[in-house]
Amino acid sequence: MDTAAIASLATDMSQARTAEAVQITVLRKALDVQAQGALQLLEAVQLPANNPPHLGNSVDTFA
Repeated sequence: MDTAAIASLATDMSQARTAEAVQITVLRKALDVQAQGALQLLEAVQLPANNPPHLGNSVDTFA
């Protein structure tokens, strides 16, 4: 193998590592955004309802 081929291979490997690192960073950011959205949904569900206390205590089975 001549030195030009070795240099070319080293450059290709370096570019592949850089591309992989960028892809992993983008994936992590996407997961963080998704996790924040999920937390916001869970917080919205946990808010106490402003319904009267009698609401939902009985089921109309004759309707």
